[in-house]
Amino acid sequence: MQTMTPPVGTATQRFGGHSMTAPLRRVMVRKPAPQAEVGDAVAFGYPRPVDHEAAERQHAGFVSLLHEAGAEVIETGPDGAGQLDAIFAYDPSIMTDAGAVLLRPGKPLRRVEVALHRRSYADLGIPILGRIEAPGTVEGGDTLWLDHHTLAVGRGYRTNEEGIDQLRRILQQIGVDVLRSELPHWRGPGECLHLMSLVSPIADDAAVVYPRLMATPFVEELGRRSIRFIEVPDEEFETLGCNVLALAPMKVLLCDGSPVTRTRLEAAGCEVLAYEGSEISHNRAGGPTCLTRPILREA
Repeated sequence: MQTMTPPVGTATQRFGGHSMTAPLRRVMVRKPAPQAEVGDAVAFGYPRPVDHEAAERQHAGFVSLLHEAGAEVIETGPDGAGQLDAIFAYDPSIMTDAGAVLLRPGKPLRRVEVALHRRSYADLGIPILGRIEAPGTVEGGDTLWLDHHTLAVGRGYRTNEEGIDQLRRILQQIGVDVLRSELPHWRGPGECLHLMSLVSPIADDAAVVYPRLMATPFVEELGRRSIRFIEVPDEEFETLGCNVLALAPMKVLLCDGSPVTRTRLEAAGCEVLAYEGSEISHNRAGGPTCLTRPILREA
């Protein structure tokens, strides 16, 4: 594990925000990379080959919605041919008020992506607070902010005990506690199940959830925090209904294909924007949160 002394914050802070739902002001995305070989999609676990032209068009539409919501969008890539999962900018790093933490994905094919994030942060002048080292693994999709001083981390096939211990030590430097939550076996290590596959905060007191696969202690913790649940029906768990990106409190971005979840969100008073995601989301099993790395959320 490599760490450095966190910098002192300034009035012109261009990164940070220990929140999942505060207004999104600055966000990094990575343009879709083309396939290098026909078998790339199989290697990454996709159900079918990627239509790259459609992926580029859909990603451009996704980025337009972020712009329209008032966020500064930092577009990086496209990355090298064959790096199909690099489009999911959420996973190789997390952002804190003191800089980025470079992670170490549990999916071996994705470990090259950490260097991409490191270079992007160097270009942006964002310091590195720490880094997860082997044999530790942590993926961003297993992390979510519960409050300014608490980061929930899912323990599953993509994030292991050593990785969580390293992350805890890194974040202790800046007064942040790590709350560990167990993840179920589900379909095994061959398929991705992140903590954020099961819960997406949409306001300080509300979250989209799929409680069937959530650990009881974590459900109880959310209850202690008086977080109300908007539940995703079984059939829309598979269409990424539980993965929503908060653009601001009670304003979210949702992948198309989950009409019941959208109706429930709107009934709860939430503004919902939707994007076409057959190639950038459904075929890759990653929703709008996965496609972004928030750099700055308004305090």
